[in-house]
Amino acid sequence: QVQLVESGGGLVQAGGSLRLSCAASGRTFSSYAMGWFRQAPGKEREFVARISRGGRYTYYAGSVKGRFTISRDNAKNTVYLQMNSLKPEDTAVYYCAADLSDTFDSDSRYWGQGTQVTVSS
Repeated sequence: QVQLVESGGGLVQAGGSLRLSCAASGRTFSSYAMGWFRQAPGKEREFVARISRGGRYTYYAGSVKGRFTISRDNAKNTVYLQMNSLKPEDTAVYYCAADLSDTFDSDSRYWGQGTQVTVSS
């Protein structure tokens, strides 16, 4: 198992930047692909970005491609989401997730508690 704790959320003006961090417990962090999802009020949780176990491959939702960057530091058991050119529609609770599959389709997925990101216009 792995436990995930997100940080770095907050209030930012449109056009601004934030960097989210997700710290993972355990000694098997490098065994998990990592991803970020988000859920806006009244909407379903949606995929944002993911990164493979070794960090070589990344994949983004179309709505954030070119603005957000996912990265990981396996030595620090941490995954990051750098968010630039933020828009009000990026406002949501952002969740970190770990999955045993690089394509995020395994039966073993773990979630963090979420961190709020609010973008004002």
